[in-house]
Amino acid sequence: MAPASVRITGWGMYAPERVLTNADLEKLVDTSDEWIRSRTGIRERRVAAPHESTATLAAVAGKRAIAVAGLAPDDIDLILVATLTPDYWMPSTAALVKEAIGNRTAAAMDVMAACSGFVYAYATADSFVRSGMYRNVLVCGAELLTRFLDFSDRNTCILFGDGAGAVVVSASDEPGGGMGGLELTTDPDGAYMIWLPSGGSRSPVSGETVRRGEHFIRMEGRETYRFATKTLATSALKAIERAGWTLDQIDLVIPHQANIRIIESVAKGLGMSMDKMFVNVDRYGNTSAASVGIALAEAVDSGRIKVGDRIVFVAFGAGFTSGAVALEWTADPLNGRRAASVEPVASVRAPLDWDSVDPMPPRLMAVLESGPPVPLDDVVPGEPEHARVP
Repeated sequence: MAPASVRITGWGMYAPERVLTNADLEKLVDTSDEWIRSRTGIRERRVAAPHESTATLAAVAGKRAIAVAGLAPDDIDLILVATLTPDYWMPSTAALVKEAIGNRTAAAMDVMAACSGFVYAYATADSFVRSGMYRNVLVCGAELLTRFLDFSDRNTCILFGDGAGAVVVSASDEPGGGMGGLELTTDPDGAYMIWLPSGGSRSPVSGETVRRGEHFIRMEGRETYRFATKTLATSALKAIERAGWTLDQIDLVIPHQANIRIIESVAKGLGMSMDKMFVNVDRYGNTSAASVGIALAEAVDSGRIKVGDRIVFVAFGAGFTSGAVALEWTADPLNGRRAASVEPVASVRAPLDWDSVDPMPPRLMAVLESGPPVPLDDVVPGEPEHARVP
């Protein structure tokens, strides 16, 4: 039976403890803190510990979202994990997350739409619940990008970090609220602007592909920037229009956290001040499919979202993909306190006949072990500059 409405009832995030600062990157590549901050707005990003994986990051965020929703793991009917850095090509990362959160009944599958993955997965969850097939769907966006970076390439290694964000999408017997407008697009003209050359069926793993460094992320920065600044704004506008709203009715925009300049351009394109743009790229960098989920959880828990607010989350990614959701917030933000009951620990059962190698790049490990860990209570994000309207 179709529900009266479909709403977000739970949210959660997880960021690994270890911090990689711009000063750390100065030891790895020819760059500087000033150069990185002035061009991207990033001051630091998180790096997963060797024992962590995409599945364990997603599981912690997912368990927190389930707790916030006031549900038990077995109340979840479907698990969707958006990622471009799966634990394995098979089985799905979602299958591993199912075991790690202690669920025995849900269906589970991965969604791959790069940095737009969380939006695509959210739209999929909403459709399943709206159809009446499921009542509670867990949506996770999780990435462990630092294991796919060339830490001698300053064009990519400065940008990305690890983390996970999650929401529970649930059926409600009360009308109103939830998603009002949706826009999803894909432009294959940009398929090779952000990509991993080898490892798939077109170019399977070999000694030669490893020697040529074809298992690291490659990106054409200028073309990607041009696409992002144009598409993020137009996708957000489409979703807002389909909700029947106007721009002045939007309380907060949660954009993909790729680059502060891109976010400022989106604000300018929408005719909004930066006060209505949620920004945390300075502390996490680009976490791809995890980006919007992390930002959404932080926005709610920091008091930036309240019941009745109209919000938009929007992302773009490799493919080129883009997605935007306009929704009315209905959950009590104080429910976020329930996440504190979840320990930041999850484990995935390893195969009995196989041991993985140390997954952390040696050059990165050497830098991270050269000094004491950065105390997280000293992190104070700076305020972003307002967009300049000519």
